[in-house]
Amino acid sequence: MNFNEYKQYDGVGLSSLVKERKVKPTEVLEACLEGIAVNQQLNAVISTREEKVFNELETVNYNEPFYPVPFLLKNSSQALEGEEMNGGSGLLKGSIATTTSHYTKRLQQAGFCMMGYSNSPEFGLKNITEPKLYGATKNPLNESYSPGGSSGGAAAAVASGIVPIAGASDGGGSIRIPASFSGLVGLKPTRGRTPVGPGAGRQWQGAAIDFVLSRSVRDSARALDVLQIHQPEVAFHTPLFQAGFERTLSKELPPLRIAYSYTSPVGTPVSNDAKQALMTTIRYLDSLGHFVEEATPAINGRLLMEQYYLMNAGEMANVRQRLEQSLNRVLTGDDFETEAFVLAETGKNVGAADYANSLTSWDQHAATAMEFHETYDLYLTPSAASIAPKIGELTPSPDDELEMKDRIQQLGVKDQLAFVYEMFLPSLTYTPFTQLANLTGQPAISLPVYKTEAGMPIGVQAIAAKGNESLLLCLGNLFEQSERWQG
Repeated sequence: MNFNEYKQYDGVGLSSLVKERKVKPTEVLEACLEGIAVNQQLNAVISTREEKVFNELETVNYNEPFYPVPFLLKNSSQALEGEEMNGGSGLLKGSIATTTSHYTKRLQQAGFCMMGYSNSPEFGLKNITEPKLYGATKNPLNESYSPGGSSGGAAAAVASGIVPIAGASDGGGSIRIPASFSGLVGLKPTRGRTPVGPGAGRQWQGAAIDFVLSRSVRDSARALDVLQIHQPEVAFHTPLFQAGFERTLSKELPPLRIAYSYTSPVGTPVSNDAKQALMTTIRYLDSLGHFVEEATPAINGRLLMEQYYLMNAGEMANVRQRLEQSLNRVLTGDDFETEAFVLAETGKNVGAADYANSLTSWDQHAATAMEFHETYDLYLTPSAASIAPKIGELTPSPDDELEMKDRIQQLGVKDQLAFVYEMFLPSLTYTPFTQLANLTGQPAISLPVYKTEAGMPIGVQAIAAKGNESLLLCLGNLFEQSERWQG
């Protein structure tokens, strides 16, 4: 099996080939390594485990659902003992994981072969992947453009065929955004659905969740089957879906009530292509007999984003504090990239009452969203407001970086929070639709159902009530079997 043959298969397909004895497990891994070598210019893969993964192959159970599918972990919360994981931060270069995360263990138990790590921005704070430590990851569909972020290395690796499925995480759209920009399936599961830890009961107060990026809906469905879990020690729980996501994938959809909107929740522009992507999808669903109606939940999008950035600031201040304690020194602007430093400086000044009040509002948003879903089964939007940004477009220049780091230290907390919003506004303009599901805890999926005349994708996002990933996957399967699929 060479790389060109290998990349025609999704994870389920590769596993079936091996189990049917049509190809050897070692051939699959060798084809993956060939793909890494062929696609070095994408800068999607930052480390490999070539020798270790072949040794580990002998210990993997042949009958597991993803045996022996190559997999890349994301350089953030997806730890593998003995491997470097630095969160894309130069400050943490050389940091070696002392434990394996519960997420990674579940994937290993499912038969995945850990090939190495994919590129991601510093601390997963951006919707592009251009860390100073490793440099920019490029979009395989057009290398002048970003594959998105923060799971950008994963997206580029999957879209180019290096791996059929890769580790990703989503704290504000970091699975769905690169899925939209790279033409992939990007599911963010319900809060509490997949493993966290050890030693962590929540990620970004429940906004962030680890899952995967894939090229096929069935890969995402099977991955959710192996990852769904009940962890007694963690903060959030979602009842297990006993019917099985893959088993119910082809279930016929009943007539659905579907709300949609292509208006940015923060009042920013939305491209004609993004509107066309959504409306083409809506017309198709209407033709199948589903009820479709333009409607939005009664949530103030600007306020939601302000609360989201306040959380980011508090979390980054906590990261900085813990690093200062472990390194036994004060960390300055020289130790961080712009976004991380600005957030950390702001977060150290946010009061506990304001932080708690912000989290309370998340619950109010969730209640409003659930009330909305009493009327509508699905809420559809564009996944992004346009195609991907160009490489370098959203990364500050050295002069801008110095100015921003200096400016944030001179402001009071109210002005700091306003500064944070303005700092992220250029990137938010590209991706204003995804953060809602993170704060409410709902599942959401980006589906590759549209390409521009130039061949660049824009996904359509569907959001469902908590616990209803099965509906989103069935919707994805419906489109994947149709001529509208652009994956």
